[in-house]
Amino acid sequence: MCVGVPMQVVSIDNDNAVTEIDGVRREASLMLLADEVNVGDFVIVHAGFAISRLDEEDARETLAMMREVFSVEDMA
Repeated sequence: MCVGVPMQVVSIDNDNAVTEIDGVRREASLMLLADEVNVGDFVIVHAGFAISRLDEEDARETLAMMREVFSVEDMA
């Protein structure tokens, strides 16, 4: 299963960003995004690429749902 994860941008260097969620940091290319991305923005990261920018409320809501779903799987 492939999952794109909402992550917050912590730094940007040209077309590359360092993103973080729950203490996990990943590099992500910004080259697929037409929208401007700034430090503090949330993006969906999939396979090393930021594929979409989203607002903080949507990001936090999505993360809460993902945590709930994956915690249920951990119990099985």
